Amino acid sequence: MAIIYKTWWKVLAVVLVLYTLVAGILIPVPAKYILNETIRNLYFHVPMWMAMFSVFTISVIYSLKYLRSGKIEDDLVVVECVNTGMMFYVLGLLTGMLWAKYTWGEYWSGDPKQNSAAIAFLLYCAYLVLRNSIDEEQKRAKISAIYNIFAFPIMIVLLFVLPRMTDSLHPGNGGNPGFNSYDLDKNMRFVLYPAFIGWSLLGVWIATLRYRMRIIEYKNESV
Repeated sequence: MAIIYKTWWKVLAVVLVLYTLVAGILIPVPAKYILNETIRNLYFHVPMWMAMFSVFTISVIYSLKYLRSGKIEDDLVVVECVNTGMMFYVLGLLTGMLWAKYTWGEYWSGDPKQNSAAIAFLLYCAYLVLRNSIDEEQKRAKISAIYNIFAFPIMIVLLFVLPRMTDSLHPGNGGNPGFNSYDLDKNMRFVLYPAFIGWSLLGVWIATLRYRMRIIEYKNESV
């Protein structure tokens, strides 16, 4: 029973991801002007961002927890969540660029949403650089935690606020309507919503594995 209790969400993650991979390719989608079959990328592009937000949110929670507890284990959770989030960030950017190529005509058009996403990506790259530039363990963990707490809301502003204040080709920004009931039919919702859950759980799973590996390395170095 204990094993089932600990692994059910991992099984759910695998099932949902496999389901969305297969259903995302096979289930019919609405025939929309310009988008056509590329609308299937919605099943992959947006869930990558959801997975990223999930682990980034956990990283902020544990940054706050570290500042209260001072436990190095909390700091290691933070850094591995950020590392995992960056992986999904790259996947989100790549799937977005691929989609842009087929709908906007080029991989990178300087769209406000694209530019804001690039700036936010560099913001988290700076977090990793900051960690590697400080040798003293407690000082590195504390400064990194503070940086991470402030980086998260800045990322939210860059991705969801600023692009809405100017013209943008990206759905849901700059007066351009987002995907809604007109764009998403029942079939697409049956794939997209499970994809949100599945990829987010997978992100947490990957972060958990990375954390366990980091803990082992830390203990070996402390011996």
